[in-house]
Amino acid sequence: MNKIFAKFKPILWSKDIKKIDLKKDKVYIIHQILSYGTLNHIRDIFEIYSKEEVKKVFEKFPKKIYEPAVFYFVKNFILGLKNRKINEKKYFKISLRDIN
Repeated sequence: MNKIFAKFKPILWSKDIKKIDLKKDKVYIIHQILSYGTLNHIRDIFEIYSKEEVKKVFEKFPKKIYEPAVFYFVKNFILGLKNRKINEKKYFKISLRDIN
């Protein structure tokens, strides 16, 4: 198990890789990989979880960790949810603006 997650260690920074659990930490793992991973990481996550399982987690358990461009890329191209209405406010991280 630890070998599987070793390559994800830079992305799963807030969990101890030695204690990570595929089932209990599924929502965390999937969102972290989709939001911060490379295309190779995303490809690898589909070897661990099915595409349907990833879609289900993405839609049913939103996390406010996505930049808008990443959210739309994942939603529309990686997961094929282009025609699905999803409230992006539940996914976008809040960024501070320069008020000058």
